[in-house]
Amino acid sequence: MGWMRDETGLGKRAANYVPLTPLSFLKRAVGIWPDHPAVVYGAHRKSYAEYAERVSRLASALSKLGVASGDVVATILPNIPAQAEAHFGVPACGAVLNAINTRLDPDTVAYILDHGEAKVVLCDPQFLPMLAEAVERMDGPAPQIIEVADDQAGVHGHGHYTEYEALLASGDPDFDWVMPEDEWESIALNYTSGTTGRPKGVVYHHRGAYLNAMGQVLSWRMTLHPKYLTIVPLFHCNGWCHTWMMPALGGTVICCRDITAPAIFDAIADEGVTHFGGAPIVLNTLVNAPEEQKRDFDHVVEVFTAGAPPAPATLAKIEPMGFNVTQVYGLTEVYGPATECTWKDEWEPLEGADRAAIKARQGVAMPFMEEVVVTNEALAPVTRDSETKGEIMFRGNGVMKGYLKNEAATEEAFAGGYFHSGDIAIQHPDSYVQIADRAKDIIISGGENISSVEVEGCLMNHDAVLLCAVVAKPDEKWGEVPCAFVELKDGHEVSESDLIAFARERLAGFKTPKQVVFMELPKTSTGKIQKFELRSVAKGL
Repeated sequence: MGWMRDETGLGKRAANYVPLTPLSFLKRAVGIWPDHPAVVYGAHRKSYAEYAERVSRLASALSKLGVASGDVVATILPNIPAQAEAHFGVPACGAVLNAINTRLDPDTVAYILDHGEAKVVLCDPQFLPMLAEAVERMDGPAPQIIEVADDQAGVHGHGHYTEYEALLASGDPDFDWVMPEDEWESIALNYTSGTTGRPKGVVYHHRGAYLNAMGQVLSWRMTLHPKYLTIVPLFHCNGWCHTWMMPALGGTVICCRDITAPAIFDAIADEGVTHFGGAPIVLNTLVNAPEEQKRDFDHVVEVFTAGAPPAPATLAKIEPMGFNVTQVYGLTEVYGPATECTWKDEWEPLEGADRAAIKARQGVAMPFMEEVVVTNEALAPVTRDSETKGEIMFRGNGVMKGYLKNEAATEEAFAGGYFHSGDIAIQHPDSYVQIADRAKDIIISGGENISSVEVEGCLMNHDAVLLCAVVAKPDEKWGEVPCAFVELKDGHEVSESDLIAFARERLAGFKTPKQVVFMELPKTSTGKIQKFELRSVAKGL
């Protein structure tokens, strides 16, 4: 198919075939924009020439420590320059980057270090006590620890371990990067935040990382020299591949250690941030910040939001503040964002709830993803009628290699030629996908399916509600009923009966929460609400 009769001499060779890798973005950027700001973090301001030199030193120093091609180097770091440098420096010595969630417990970190067989760990002093405990619990050989002090934030080293800057000083600035011979070589290992059982190790290849980064440039309508604020943790799908993407455009990575409203507003006003990604909780933080924390800025900031659909009330308030919000959707297994709610001109006149209803869709496949489809159990596409539910399936170059050392889980995830997301959705007649719920978050009450997302969206419209999560509560009569957990805005009050009445006016009776609990909601490091914790609370009510 597609071959001409005589293609003698038309094979792949050095001149016409180079394995795809995001490392090439940084190599190119150094040549074009050596003096342009690459990474900014307070007083730490590095040009592309300086950034690439630090990356080369890191790759060289890791090699000198005995890190060989295919070995794993882990990081336990906030979004600081060393974490960005590791995204290039670790693969540049042929190794695989394992950026570990900084909020995990020692037991889980011990499991990850054993399972991934990390040779070296770069660790922020704040997390060293947790890491030390994790290393004690390991079964296999302990990795070498490198301490990464953060003087900008006043987080100083303990002095027990080799310090990161000393490690870089030991490296060769002219180190020859190890470029992949095969683009299917692994570039990163990310552990899913498994809410049940042990986390699974998701393996990314150079090709997927390159294509995901390249594709998001199109999805985000980016032009040269964007200024990107790191709100998405770089341990979360490698920061959605955004750190790898920035050199392709000569962009500037602006590091943000602590995700607070003042830090974000200051970065926008003082550094001219043009883009950031984040969960809806981040948008909420900006909307509800006290006036004295807000700053004026005269440009539109492009925002990718994911993790949960942003509440219509949040969207209605944040867009007039100067933010254009695009809903994206993905999973660790697809390198972060893989669908986008591509905006259409005919939607421009829409306002308020109508506009928010479109913006809450997860949308269509990003350019690097071959197919995103909602299917029934027979893997046949569901009717695109905005009602029929099915599971979101992915197929394309932006899907992981599989789960490390877990062939059974890989086979199950890839059954039938698709990656099974586990997310339940509908498809609109215009092909746009919209999540109804995680399969495990659907509440089945008296045989009726209730979308927790719908009930949450209703409650978020109440003026006193800052955040809410709705989960199933066991019920003798109905099997399950909706139970709402609510965090109130400062200075606001509302009673349980008032909120239930508010919901009853807007929802079918069976969808109305039967109980409301006021408390601070448990969250993951990326701002997702941990519903599995709330489900166990609801069971005990």
